[in-house]
Amino acid sequence: MLDSLRSLLRYAWALPATLVGIVLATVACAFGATVIVTGGTLEVAGGLLIRIVSLLPRPVRFSAITLGHVIIGTSHPVLARCRAHECVHVRQYERWGVLFFPLYLGSSLWQILRGRSPYRHNHFERQAFREDAGRGETV
Repeated sequence: MLDSLRSLLRYAWALPATLVGIVLATVACAFGATVIVTGGTLEVAGGLLIRIVSLLPRPVRFSAITLGHVIIGTSHPVLARCRAHECVHVRQYERWGVLFFPLYLGSSLWQILRGRSPYRHNHFERQAFREDAGRGETV
């Protein structure tokens, strides 16, 4: 019972970010993406996502991105390869909730001010890479 309550609270705390993910997932599905449910997350990939992502400015292009309990990727094979890394981000959303957005952005801005990579040196990315180390999976 207590575990169920904790799980419900984690989902509720991450819900604002998950709702953003659901909106983007709905748009992605309108462009041919498909959804699978795995490990308590929605994984959305395929369709025109790879083409749409390629149109983004280089600094914001991604192969996968996590928004709460929604993981959006350019393809399902890409998501399979980076699932462990992205699941670290899911746990980060469960810990920080909607605060994750400004915290992640703040970490990236801090790295820019230090002359470092806003992605590779971002605290949250470093944690995800560290926890995923040894699995041979990358983003």
